Amino acid sequence: MLLVALNLRGPLVAIAPVVDDLRRDLAVGAGTIGLLTSIPVLCFGLAAPLASLLIARTGVHRAVLVSMGGVLLGTLLRSTGSPATAIAGTVVIGLGITVGNVVVPVVIGRDFPGATNVVMAAYTAALNLGSTVTSALTAPLADLIGWRAALAGWGLLVAVAGVVWTAALRRHVARTEAAAAAAEEAGDVAPPPPAAAPAGPPWRRPVAWGLLIAFTGQAFSYYGITAWLPSLLADEQGLSRSAAGVSSSLFQLLAIVGAFAVPALVAWWGRPSLVLLAVTGLWATLPLGLLFAPSLWPLWCSLAGAAQGGGITIIFIAIVRRSRDLTENRRMSAMVQGGGYTVAATGPLVIGALHDASGGWTAPLLVILGAVAVMAVAGTPAAGGRPAAGPADVEGPAVVPSGRGSHG
Repeated sequence: MLLVALNLRGPLVAIAPVVDDLRRDLAVGAGTIGLLTSIPVLCFGLAAPLASLLIARTGVHRAVLVSMGGVLLGTLLRSTGSPATAIAGTVVIGLGITVGNVVVPVVIGRDFPGATNVVMAAYTAALNLGSTVTSALTAPLADLIGWRAALAGWGLLVAVAGVVWTAALRRHVARTEAAAAAAEEAGDVAPPPPAAAPAGPPWRRPVAWGLLIAFTGQAFSYYGITAWLPSLLADEQGLSRSAAGVSSSLFQLLAIVGAFAVPALVAWWGRPSLVLLAVTGLWATLPLGLLFAPSLWPLWCSLAGAAQGGGITIIFIAIVRRSRDLTENRRMSAMVQGGGYTVAATGPLVIGALHDASGGWTAPLLVILGAVAVMAVAGTPAAGGRPAAGPADVEGPAVVPSGRGSHG
């Protein structure tokens, strides 16, 4: 699963280090390059409901293979030649990653019921690690073998993930069949559990809307900051573009710390809502710090980097904990990510337009602060408090036996 996660963000950032080569060889302008970065995020939002339906038809584990197949096909297609194939390949990559975005939280809820929080943290960390490695190595690879081969070369990592996942799936099926055969031979076949009442559509639950709005604030802030933070620091602090790029590295790398800190805080405090509130507090240090103490930008970038890694982790943990069964897990995951990523795709555009209109960075930073505040207000009650005890805890099939928040 961690190998799969390495491929769910890396292909998106691979073109940034070789963007000048793409513009020169493909003879395209900044608008086309912008499409290559914005199309996948739009796919995350608009195609999430379709991904949910695909997962329902193929099954959870096979949907992961569909995801990796789409990412591999899109990676190769994007590297072949014309602007049209580059855009088509980017669309295929976006669709493949969308399936992975929706299905992995379901896999975690189904296959790691005793360690959901820790595995979710490892998944989030792997997303950021994939982005960091791809960003760091694509340009050196392009210098050696050309940008087309460098971009296509990341398909090897996708193929490795697909092969390992296939082997794991076969072992899983073999173990399940062997256990069932042994139980039948011993005459120890338990009667099938009573059918649970099917969960209603997630959009009828206020908690789903709360998590959707919280994820929208998280994703909007992330993509807005990712796109414009180096430019902001170059303008406000007089840093060179390369020096300002260090901020992006801090912002991405510290996400790994935040991803692993969140499960520890959930276990310690026992209240995901308090963890989400703490995460938004760290997020707020970036816009506030850059407004009132900009010279401390490395500190603010580090704190916000930890916050963005922790933010996506706590929201995904909340989706698993607040879902009453795997079907609702899948549907809620699609709903939250579909709405959130659709709005998040506008983040770079909105922040850039505000900068152009105002002639400075105060207004964009206030918008980021507002998005973080929305995340706090909507997400804190939706994330849930201490697990309910008693009959409420056995209502329906539990996704996380180690403790869920109240259904709400």
